[in-house]
Formats: sequence, C-alpha cells, structure tokens
Amino acid sequence: MTSTRAPRLLAILLLAAALSAGAAPPLSPGQQTRLDAALAAYEAGRLPAARAGFEALATQRVPLAEYNLAVMHLRAELPQPSVDTARRLLVRAAEGGFVTAQFMLAQGLENGEFGPRDLSLALKWYEVAATSGSVEAQVAMGTAYFLGRGKPRDPAESARWYREAAKGGDVGAMYLIASMYEQGDGVPQDLRLARYWYDLAAKAGDEAAPGKLRELDARAAARPS
Repeated sequence: MTSTRAPRLLAILLLAAALSAGAAPPLSPGQQTRLDAALAAYEAGRLPAARAGFEALATQRVPLAEYNLAVMHLRAELPQPSVDTARRLLVRAAEGGFVTAQFMLAQGLENGEFGPRDLSLALKWYEVAATSGSVEAQVAMGTAYFLGRGKPRDPAESARWYREAAKGGDVGAMYLIASMYEQGDGVPQDLRLARYWYDLAAKAGDEAAPGKLRELDARAAARPS
C-alpha cells in the first residue's frame, strides 16, 4: 500500500530540515550533518545511502529521520517496504514533536492507509497537530466539529478552529468563519467581522467571497441611518 501524498511530502523535506522539524527537539551538529547528507542522497536518487542515513538517525530517535524513513516505506522505495513499519515510525516521529508527521499520521488513520480506518485516533492526532500550529489540521478539526464527524457537533469549537486556520492563511477557512459570523453560527453574529473575513478571502482568491462582500455592503447601505 502506498500513499498518494508521499511524493508531495517528500518534496518539502529539505525545507522541513531547515525549519528544525517544527516542535521537535533541536539536533546536535553531528546529527544535523548526517541528516543533511541523507537528504542530499535522497534528492540525488541514491536511495540505499539515504536509507542508511535515515535508519542510523532513527535509532537515535530523530523525528525527521523517522518521518523520512516512514515515507520511503510508503513509497515502496526500500527492498521490503512495510506499511506497519511506516505507521510505527510515523507514531514515533509524531510523539517526538514533528508536526508534519502528526498530520500525516492523522490522515493515514482517517483514510485507512494503515489498515482499518480509525477516525477517533485520527482526530486525536489532528488535534495534536492543530494545537502545534498545523493549518491543515486546524481545518480538519473545524470540519469535524462543524459536521459532527467523529466529534459531537459543536459550532463554537468549529468556529474556533476555522478562525485559527484562517489566521494561518487557509482561504477556505477564511470564507467559512466569515459565513459563521454572518449567520451567528457558533459565534455571536457580527457583520463587521463577517465582512473582514470575506474581504480577506476575496483578496486571497476565493471566487465566492466577492459576491458576499457586495451582498453585505448592499445590506448595510439599505439599513436606515
């Protein structure tokens, strides 16, 4: 079983390394040097060397190495790829504070990439990642509470997570929190804040937001002064 998201995720590994693996503990200079060498080997297509480097660092509980090795398993880039091993490595990386691993683990659990779907456990990891600042996980939490999917429906909690994701730059979340302020769903009705978020969504490229701005402006102009 392979992950359709793995190629995209591996494409950001060099950036992730530069950002010191999110909330994970900082690496020693020697570990960072070995990690950089393993990443360079992977980018050059020298998969056995990359694997050896990641495996050596994974034995030292380096979260980014555990994550990279997990993705190599999911992409079947090892002689004996194992979904179970990938999951175990992702859990270790997630527990080590690597936010990308937390989110990827949650997605895999939700989508059944590691076996039977486990939405309850997926939401636990989405919440960990969301609390750590993952915008994608914040959207997932907002949607879970909005729809009552794996969580009791809770518009206030949904609004809280959509607002965080909107502050993090997610365009869809900007539109959704604007709509919630417009309707008073989970938050007190506030057309000023609704317009603020619709405006940001429109500037970020949302196609429906400009129409909502015109609608709110027309409603404001029609109100008695």
